[in-house]
Amino acid sequence: MKDYKKILVVINPTTDHQPALARAVELASKSQAEITAFLSIFDFSYEMTSILSSQEREAMRQGVIDQRVAWLENAISGFDKHNININTEVVWHNRPFESVINHAIKGHYDLIVKSTHEHHKLKAVIFTPTDWHLMRKSPVPVLLVKEHDWPVAGKIVCAVNVATEDEDHQTLNGKIINHALDLAKKFSASVHLVNGYPGTPVNLAIELPDFDASVYNNTVRMQHEQRVQYLAQAYNIPLENCHVEEGLPEDVIPEISTKLDAELVVLGTVGRTGFSATLIGNTAEHVIDSINCDLLAIKPDGYKSPLED
Repeated sequence: MKDYKKILVVINPTTDHQPALARAVELASKSQAEITAFLSIFDFSYEMTSILSSQEREAMRQGVIDQRVAWLENAISGFDKHNININTEVVWHNRPFESVINHAIKGHYDLIVKSTHEHHKLKAVIFTPTDWHLMRKSPVPVLLVKEHDWPVAGKIVCAVNVATEDEDHQTLNGKIINHALDLAKKFSASVHLVNGYPGTPVNLAIELPDFDASVYNNTVRMQHEQRVQYLAQAYNIPLENCHVEEGLPEDVIPEISTKLDAELVVLGTVGRTGFSATLIGNTAEHVIDSINCDLLAIKPDGYKSPLED
């Protein structure tokens, strides 16, 4: 797989604490990557000052940008000791996700890294509209960072879809696993495959008196187990690292990740366009607020962002 040589870090302008930048530095130190600390800012009040000329408004905007550049340079100075090349970019844009994705596409970045917001009173992570837009519309892999360490010899979970033999989904499974294996090698981690399968449809048991629910359930479980084990063997993943459980993927994936104390979950997301999002595509949006570790969202080959020309 393509290595992470150019990493775009979305900076949180509301705090000096930047978990996404810290995670990106960790990654960069393993692959000699170049980092760009990217800050998108906008203040509507500067656009509404009609008594000022366009030149005066532009001068005011530039003054704000210059202030944030100085703040950002100070923020990255704490990472000097890591000997990682960190560039800075501050732009004025009223839709942060658009500015991030456009910059990532034009700059040919390999990864976007962004921290999530923790709501301390609720003890939960709050996903902003920018998080959702990046997940859905970025053609570049997106790493959403939570306050969870990446220990040596940790665990990386791959959410795979084996419910269909559709070639696009199989290719996406391979892409997910390759990203996980590459990171596992860098951080001496182990890779685990997780899959959820549906239980017996209630209406079948009601409408067909001779229907044997236990036989049906065992057959579906065995099919899923065999396909997951086949994937594991194809990528030299130990069979004991395969986890197949009855239930919806959005329930099974967080449950297994918590049980394993995983540091990262890797899954595919197809956004709102492209091939059928029957399972994996919609799963991502249900899973991300239920897991207590980082999430790496990957698009299928050939995915075209709605923001691309």
